[in-house]
Amino acid sequence: MSAETRIALLISDVDGTLVRSDKTLADATVAAVHRLKDAGLPMSLISARPPSGMIWIAEKLDLDGPFGAFNGGVLFRRDGTVIERHCLDAELAKAVVALIVQAGITCWVFADDQWLSNNADDPHNQREVESANVQPVITDDFGDKLTRADKIVGVSDDHELLVKLEASAVAIAGGNATIARSQPYYLDITALVANKGDGIAFLAKSFGVSLGDVAVIGDQTNDLPMFARAGLSIAMGQASDAVKTKAMLATDSNDDDGVAKAIDREILPRVADRS
Repeated sequence: MSAETRIALLISDVDGTLVRSDKTLADATVAAVHRLKDAGLPMSLISARPPSGMIWIAEKLDLDGPFGAFNGGVLFRRDGTVIERHCLDAELAKAVVALIVQAGITCWVFADDQWLSNNADDPHNQREVESANVQPVITDDFGDKLTRADKIVGVSDDHELLVKLEASAVAIAGGNATIARSQPYYLDITALVANKGDGIAFLAKSFGVSLGDVAVIGDQTNDLPMFARAGLSIAMGQASDAVKTKAMLATDSNDDDGVAKAIDREILPRVADRS
């Protein structure tokens, strides 16, 4: 990457990146995205969120899409129409749920546009309500939803336990799933192609641009696959050193208008001529 790198598409992560810690969009971010549009540069979103948690952002920013939900496992348009959906293998989903339940932590399953949880009292529920824009269905029986699971999440504030569970889930999956933490307290399990690297490849193709002309911005380890494939990668200021070392550039934190500053400092000066 050099100062001469030309950008034809910006793709942003959502939580920890585009939205603040309180899950709101800063006025500075909205204004910066409007400056992008005025410059003729399209923007898309990719997130661990379900579509229901992303559509309001697309509407607020007046983005046309398509977008990638569940780390790219579901590709959809702004009106909610699903273009592609990649679910977990049913037997693998059952094995991963058993692993999480046996560990004694909260298990979430996202399937059929629903969010199922086995813990009504988990302190992270309210945060997820704000992110996913849906209410949980409380149940200990995930039933046939596991044949159509978009994402399974192990939820715990014991971060060391999640690290161990991540290793166990990787062993169970045997290379047939994407397993990563979208936050230190969330362990996400999705289909193998449901990763942000493959997700941005699809989005780039949809917008008619090459991956080398794509800029991405994110803050967590599940953003690393897109960092590895994009022409320009930017880490948020509060990201861990492990994430920052994989990015080409860094900006300020999500609570200090990091996306807006990255747009003005790094993206707009590199807007490609799309005429």
